[in-house]
Amino acid sequence: MKTKKIPMRMCLGCGEMKPKKELVRVVKSKEGEISLDLTGKKAGRGAYICRSPECLKKARKARRFEKSFACRISDEIYDSMEEELGNECE
Repeated sequence: MKTKKIPMRMCLGCGEMKPKKELVRVVKSKEGEISLDLTGKKAGRGAYICRSPECLKKARKARRFEKSFACRISDEIYDSMEEELGNECE
């Protein structure tokens, strides 16, 4: 029997390769709206991050989301993502 391949993605915070299901997807829609995608099914360009707030802070400090999405991200968007991630982890 053939084993199923597990899709791997890299966390933008810590840089570790992890199974896709263990990570949270951050999406930039066609309208330019950036948000957390906890279901992993929203349409748009995606980037992945661990479920820990520390990884989000590392990615924010290094501006990795801005490089991935090729746009400027405001502090309010980062703050709302931190709040959502904090609520999701609890």
